[in-house]
Amino acid sequence: MEFWTSLASLMGVFAFCQSILHAVLPPELRFAATTVLQRVFLCFSAYCYYDITETDGMSTNELYHSVQLYLSRSASIAATHLSLSRGHNSSAFTFGLSSHDRLVDTFRGATATWEHVVTQRQAQTFSWRPLPEEKRSFTLRIKKKDKPLLVPAYLDHIMETATELRRRSQDRLLYTNSRGSAGGMESRSFPWESVPFKHPSTFETLAMDPERKQLIMADLKDFGEGKAFYEKTGRAWKRGYLLYGPPGTGKSSMIAAMANFLGYDVYDLELTEVSTNSELRKLLMKTTSKSIIVIEDIDCSINLTNRGPKKSPAPLIVPPSPEDPNAAVAPAAAPKTITLSGLLNFTDGLWSCCGSERIFVFTTNHVEKLDSALLRSGRMDMHILMGYCSFPALKILMKNYLGLEDGELDEKSDLWAGLAAAIDEAEITPADVSEILIKNRRREKPAAAAELLAVLKARVEKRRKEGGKISSGEGVEVEEEEKRALDSPKESDQDTESDGGKAAVAAAAAAAAAAARRYEE
Repeated sequence: MEFWTSLASLMGVFAFCQSILHAVLPPELRFAATTVLQRVFLCFSAYCYYDITETDGMSTNELYHSVQLYLSRSASIAATHLSLSRGHNSSAFTFGLSSHDRLVDTFRGATATWEHVVTQRQAQTFSWRPLPEEKRSFTLRIKKKDKPLLVPAYLDHIMETATELRRRSQDRLLYTNSRGSAGGMESRSFPWESVPFKHPSTFETLAMDPERKQLIMADLKDFGEGKAFYEKTGRAWKRGYLLYGPPGTGKSSMIAAMANFLGYDVYDLELTEVSTNSELRKLLMKTTSKSIIVIEDIDCSINLTNRGPKKSPAPLIVPPSPEDPNAAVAPAAAPKTITLSGLLNFTDGLWSCCGSERIFVFTTNHVEKLDSALLRSGRMDMHILMGYCSFPALKILMKNYLGLEDGELDEKSDLWAGLAAAIDEAEITPADVSEILIKNRRREKPAAAAELLAVLKARVEKRRKEGGKISSGEGVEVEEEEKRALDSPKESDQDTESDGGKAAVAAAAAAAAAAARRYEE
């Protein structure tokens, strides 16, 4: 009882002294004394503190959101009271610390303690941009002796990790350019249209020899981890891949597998929708890092086979106006187009360095039609032949479509030996094999494999009768003609203009003759 009486008396004395101090000392003096005491405490303290606020003036603090995302990995395991959020176009949840929760992290053997501080903001006067009611910040506490190890290396590590986590959690996008989007766009507009990229192709399901797939995957991995190497050697952080081979050999599936392996966005560039080299550069400037820029069937998009001087087409003579027959006849402007030089600068010129960690992928069915300058190292660094289906690729397809695992069929059986012997001579594409397996996927596995063997044998027999000619060659040429007709509307428009140009010239000549006769009369 005496203890509580003494404690109450002590508290009363303390309250009396505090009221005397508030009455005698002005607020400015009290604030100065508090500041001095805090500085004295910090001088003798073994720790230093850093406050990272949510806002920096009127703008958001990027470091705050990066720390929040970085700590979400450890917070989901160590903390007990968490806040959950999910960003726009994101497939992952973000775990956040609640008010005054702490989390301990280590970096290079040093310990860093994080505390999330949430306080109520004072009442605001009128503002055109009101601030949130709560004031949020992170407080970082580290030992003074560890300061050279953690600042700024630890903060740079947080920013890089948060950027990678943000990219991994967001859905990948597939972009395409629309007609005239770059030429008529304003400086702030975006010339690309996007949809979510949901292609399921991976290197595990890709029909290709496993050894070749491992080489490609190793090359892609070295590229993704090669930032320091490219900076050291003074090279732009980009790489080019040329995929060539007959139609149906999996070139588009290879691109999707590369994007899923690296986690990159895909930009499908349609050259027939681009009018000039300047538009091509603008499209390149609007692409992001960690992306794959694809030009499919490049041999069908523009003429890349002849760099010599070309005969300029005859100018189109515009007929005089009926209102003014004596007006001068001016030739029409020639249609604009992309040149080989513009495409070369696009892949390996100064403008190709305006971003980092980008991959260029060109596909073609006829590599011999491309100019050698486009194929050299530095532009197309790795040439990948997408050929006909081989026996290792056939085994992958049978596993994908029939669920046929290794060992289910006796490798010494006549069926397995027949497939191994017929697949190379049949010269069949993976797309054709896939179609056969899709039609027979509900049958028993041995029956489906036997049906595939029968088709391969029939194809081999047909090729032998035709003298070894590839029976799919006609299909290749037909597909090339269809692509040129569908994907090159500008060329057809130019042909139409050239056909109509003759009529325009004749009409202009007739009008000029009539005007001359009227002038003489």
